[in-house]
Amino acid sequence: MKAARIYLSVLCLTVGFLFGFSPAEKKSKATWIWQSEMIGREKQEILDFCKSNDINLVYLRIEMNKPYDYYRDFIREATEMGIEVHAVAGHPAWSLKSNEKRMMNIVHWVKSYNREAQKNERIRGIQLDIEPYLLPFWETDQKRIIREWQANVQAFTAEVSKDENLVASAAIPFWLDDIPVPGQEEMSLSKWMISQFDTVCIMAYRDTLSGQNGILNLIDQEMKEADELETRVLVAVNMKPLAEDHSSFAKEGPAHMNQQLEQLPAHLAQHPSFTGVAIHDYRYWKEVTPLPPATKQRYTGTYIWRAELIGTEKEELLSFAEQNGVNLLYVRLDLEQPISYYRDFVREAREAGIEIHAMGGHPIWALSENRSKIMKLVNWVRAYNEAVSTEEQFHGIHLDIEPYVLPVWRQDKEEVLRQWMGNIEAFVEETKKETSLEASVDLAAWLDKTPTPGQPELPFSHWMIKQLDHTTLMAFRDRAPGIIGLVENQMKYAESIQKKLVVAVETKESHEGNGITFYEEGMGEMDRQLDLVTKALDRYSSYWGLAIHAYDYWKNGKE
Repeated sequence: MKAARIYLSVLCLTVGFLFGFSPAEKKSKATWIWQSEMIGREKQEILDFCKSNDINLVYLRIEMNKPYDYYRDFIREATEMGIEVHAVAGHPAWSLKSNEKRMMNIVHWVKSYNREAQKNERIRGIQLDIEPYLLPFWETDQKRIIREWQANVQAFTAEVSKDENLVASAAIPFWLDDIPVPGQEEMSLSKWMISQFDTVCIMAYRDTLSGQNGILNLIDQEMKEADELETRVLVAVNMKPLAEDHSSFAKEGPAHMNQQLEQLPAHLAQHPSFTGVAIHDYRYWKEVTPLPPATKQRYTGTYIWRAELIGTEKEELLSFAEQNGVNLLYVRLDLEQPISYYRDFVREAREAGIEIHAMGGHPIWALSENRSKIMKLVNWVRAYNEAVSTEEQFHGIHLDIEPYVLPVWRQDKEEVLRQWMGNIEAFVEETKKETSLEASVDLAAWLDKTPTPGQPELPFSHWMIKQLDHTTLMAFRDRAPGIIGLVENQMKYAESIQKKLVVAVETKESHEGNGITFYEEGMGEMDRQLDLVTKALDRYSSYWGLAIHAYDYWKNGKE
């Protein structure tokens, strides 16, 4: 862990001297989320806040009584945005030997969680926030408390270091440099603490940089100690309102805080240990931060079923997408084509702001005996993404499986559903195996009337929605009330579990009766009806937009 990092630092510095430059490591900007229930009720708001404030590190308090699944989506989506998530835990009493086991529980929980998580769902580090000076007997029994605190810290870092991928960090106050280590009077407690961790957050809770009581003066000794020990340092400030106004930026506001923090890199340029800043904490920071103008990105998607169009009319296809505001394409793949066949198209589409999801499917793909066909598609896309540059990669994999057209559906629907469920579980698991690919499917909107095998109280569509990153509900009706009526209950359910839904409509001629497709009404009327759909569904966070089936029919549809 720390030894490996020190070796790397020395290597990087050596390279810098040889070639006349020093490596410019990207600085961290961190915040704390102490109320873990927030990631359940306002996940998207948190991620949007992180994006708008350039946060790339979150210290998330872990409630160990929650299931692992509670944390997976948030961590995965944060990771995909370039945000590291570290667990944070602590209590003043964790400094005492009698509470070592309680402290170690967080280490064991994180390691157990990471063993079961996919690579992009893993927790990257563990931070201790132990503040024993808040104990009532700190003043009267300080030396004993410090000794026990040291012993607990050593037990913690020893256990964390067994996993070289985990970062061990701590939050410490700036004034520990005034306290000697018991029995080692020549060493400050700050230096001892800094020596134990990969990273420390120095809680420099002041509202100005300069002056005797300013941040720079208060952390000067710790920065020198961290340089000597090659430990990374984040300088932490506070947004929580405090009785001592100078200890927080709450009164001055985020603009003044940002102005002060933006000066830190220049002032601390001589300290290689300086790694970035941390703001305590998300809840208070967001309360005083002006909200950006509300912009809710919606999908406008379509399907490309003929893979040969990628080669024969790429420019026309991309031009159609631009003219119609298309930002989502489900593209059926011809797996016999070489990887090079798709690279230019995917790159140019992504440059135009279009997500590309590789698509495949057939009614028989619901049956267990055809699971290998799904795996073949998934493995092809994974191999493709590994072979090309980031800007040429597919964003996800989309399945269109409609087994209700098979004779066996009428003969034994429940058995077909069971096999379909098994195939979907295998599809999601394989798609998510050390990738950031989204897994999605088309689903008939009326399947909310079909019970799930073994869970008769659960609509099958709800089971399916829970498995996927997003689900495209085929609500094939030609009037807004009919479309809304088919999907609204599923919107409510998806919102309750923070899943994304896309609503698909049809433009292909249909012989199933009136009211199915916009083929007769035309594209102008479709646009008017879909505007009504969006206005009605926009209140649901689960509503992520529309998909028009399909490109060939849409572009040739009558006005």
